[in-house]
Amino acid sequence: MTKPEDDPNVLDGEIVDETPTAAIAVPSPPLPDPDYSTGGVPSFDFVRDKIENRYNTSVGSVEVAGLGTDTTAETLDKQIADRDQAAKDRLAEIRRSMRGE
Repeated sequence: MTKPEDDPNVLDGEIVDETPTAAIAVPSPPLPDPDYSTGGVPSFDFVRDKIENRYNTSVGSVEVAGLGTDTTAETLDKQIADRDQAAKDRLAEIRRSMRGE
């Protein structure tokens, strides 16, 4: 009979602690915000970007509303009314043709 120490299939092991030290999270110091100085003053680039974004947003909203072109709210309302009237007229025409008139 062979001893366990002599058997090549038996592996020697050791007991390991359940919480490895690599898994413990060490908080890193917070990085300073690159857009502000340590005194809390915003950088020139940050302010410029913010102003440009607001300007572009306002220009875009005017274009979406159609107010930056020759189109005004009154002309849009007239176009909608004309389209509605054309739809009503077409519906009446379809109904007349179905009745055989």
